[in-house]
Amino acid sequence: VQLQASGGGLVEPGGSLRLSCGYSGRTSAISVLGWFRQAPGKEREYVGAIAWSTGVTEYRDSVKGRFSISRDGVKDTVYLQMNQLKPEDTAVYFCGVFRGHGSYYSGDNYGNWGQGTLVTVSS
Repeated sequence: VQLQASGGGLVEPGGSLRLSCGYSGRTSAISVLGWFRQAPGKEREYVGAIAWSTGVTEYRDSVKGRFSISRDGVKDTVYLQMNQLKPEDTAVYFCGVFRGHGSYYSGDNYGNWGQGTLVTVSS
């Protein structure tokens, strides 16, 4: 499976961005696709994930109610809609495929990482 994240940019606090994670290849191997982010000087952290077969989504507490993940099977893309953005959301955002073992909150259990996309929230 190949992933490619895009859609990052500069946005003011309170603004919105939609990130895309285009996927291709053996997508039947995907059980969960996750979004992670890494801010400068910080460790990579879980943002949210979508279960491939059911579309059920789950998010870290700090983005609940502001971020949402969806999948478009026609466009072969998973989206991360980010609203009410805050400066602390500034990071490089990545999408990855869960390997199926261990906690899906840990980036160590993901692979096939797409190229990250930078989101900067600043006035």
